[in-house]
Amino acid sequence: MTTKKHLTIALDAMGGDQGPDMVIPGAALSAVRHPELRFLLVGDRSRIAPLLERHPKLKDRSEIIHTDVFVTMDAKPSQALRQGRGKSSMWLTIEAVRSGAADTAVSAGNTGALMAMARFVLKTMPGISRPAIAAIWPTMRSESVVLDVGATIGADATQLVEFAVMGEAMARCLFGLEKPTVGLLNVGVEEIKGVEQLKEAHRILRDSKLPLVYAGFVEGDDISKGTVDVVVTEGFTGNIALKAAEGTAKQLATYLKLCLTRTWVSKLGALLASGAFNALRDRMDPRKHNGGVFLGLNGVVVKSHGGTDALGFATAIDVALDMVRNDLVSKIKTDVEMMNALIRPVVPHDKQPEPTI
Repeated sequence: MTTKKHLTIALDAMGGDQGPDMVIPGAALSAVRHPELRFLLVGDRSRIAPLLERHPKLKDRSEIIHTDVFVTMDAKPSQALRQGRGKSSMWLTIEAVRSGAADTAVSAGNTGALMAMARFVLKTMPGISRPAIAAIWPTMRSESVVLDVGATIGADATQLVEFAVMGEAMARCLFGLEKPTVGLLNVGVEEIKGVEQLKEAHRILRDSKLPLVYAGFVEGDDISKGTVDVVVTEGFTGNIALKAAEGTAKQLATYLKLCLTRTWVSKLGALLASGAFNALRDRMDPRKHNGGVFLGLNGVVVKSHGGTDALGFATAIDVALDMVRNDLVSKIKTDVEMMNALIRPVVPHDKQPEPTI
């Protein structure tokens, strides 16, 4: 665990649907929660400075790094790299981590561009073939880590094992668990089911001497049940699962509201049960589970949802700080070295095309 007295976080102030109007109030919430935190606010000074005047506690602990170049939410990763290299708010935010000016970085900007820039600036750590995006997933038990949710499409067996190792390290940092349980997402729990790369990854995790608790295959409904602490899949399936869950939560909330306001009797029932409904809303609030962690890089980068508000952005900052305080990068490096020593000599790695982010 890091023993630094003060931590510095770099924030892409221009990222997300609202840019500084969301990022600065979110940072202000974090400034109250974490008195030891210092902020590098990267973006257009003319837009950031007036907002800082409303939050004196944040202003006293912040430095503005000015740039009027930013990555749009619909930019292609290749376009963002060409046009924003060395000068965009997103690039400079990540560069602050590489240079040591910041301990971690958070952006609510374009996911594909953020991953492309993070890989270019921070590089993938030795022993990791592809980085992954890990999401924090609310479950019936508590929370789980689910990865990959969009960085690597069509992962092979070796990459799935790498995801398992990285996800397990993140769960230890985030949840304080000594031995998180890990499962592979599949269409069934039987060993004969699934595509070949999934069955191969299952065999490796089952038979290896890796110091993780492998629970075998899990199915889609096991994610929300919280059957395991870490759910491993490739980016195509993981992203679909994530978007499907978000859509279902919104659908249920809409249905519930319609049912509770349909008649005066239902309205009365809703009033009497308001405490329970408020608790349910609080439990399912996506803002309290915000922050996708980029795993496998030589530094901590967290992606906030682009459409979140100040509370959601502050949650993403909390996640980034947890990863730094618990030495996520060091834990992953140690675990990857052990993985390489135990299984890499007998597991061939097939070349994969560049991921479609």
